[in-house]
Amino acid sequence: MGSLAGGSCAWIVLPLIVWFSAFVHAQAPQAGRESLFLQSAAGILGRDYSDADTSYLLLDVNSGALLASRWQEYGKPIPLGSLVKPFTALAYADAYAYRYPVYECKGKASGCWQPVPHGKLDIAAAISVSCNAYFRQMAQAVSLEQVDPVAQSFGLELPDAASTSPNLIGLGEGWRISPIHMAQAYVELFHRKNQLGVGPILEGMRRSAQRGTGASVDREMKHATALVKTGTATCTHSPKSATDGFVVVLVPADQPEILLLMRVHGGVGAQAAQIAGQALGKMEE
Repeated sequence: MGSLAGGSCAWIVLPLIVWFSAFVHAQAPQAGRESLFLQSAAGILGRDYSDADTSYLLLDVNSGALLASRWQEYGKPIPLGSLVKPFTALAYADAYAYRYPVYECKGKASGCWQPVPHGKLDIAAAISVSCNAYFRQMAQAVSLEQVDPVAQSFGLELPDAASTSPNLIGLGEGWRISPIHMAQAYVELFHRKNQLGVGPILEGMRRSAQRGTGASVDREMKHATALVKTGTATCTHSPKSATDGFVVVLVPADQPEILLLMRVHGGVGAQAAQIAGQALGKMEE
């Protein structure tokens, strides 16, 4: 999701000088400390992303505090699509001595969202392209009893007791999680970056931003790189649509300061990534 240090430093240091002059007297809402960068992010989202088709939560990665939101009932559990995949992967890792498998995706023939085969994938590659075929095979090797402790550890709602393996990778509606809990779980995921099994997942999120389903994020930003996971799920709010697109973005990739969870009504995950990338790109200006 290459060398990140140079771009990230440029993004953190130079724009912060500009943001400092603009926001030196401002406090980030609910954060308990002055953070000019976080205040800038909240301001841009509130100004430019207030239409009915876009929902978002903005969190401080260091503290986990909710800084800004435009998401009705963000505490209500809903299907969040492929955003659940990293947590099913961790359940697999716990059960199999932290050795992730290599599976082959044959495209539509193996139940993937992409008709063209992804080919042989390891966990990082599978996360980056959100390969359904890979995760279908993985989910068949884990049980609800193995997923539940991971979900509890990350503060996530548990899958429905009747959930099948597709539900464990975000297909269907059997695993409903509140947006705020999902956002907090990804903050926690980064905080556990040195724990067994987590590194390859974060590497997959890095690759997603570089060349995977979340590649729009890195393309839209001028200096920074990101960690990204996309998802698509059945729409559960009004006005009714077939699907909603979701994306989780942590920036900058090497030492995230903010997490943005965004939903785009009537879209798919890649569209949500593009809109989130545009918002983040404005924060660099």
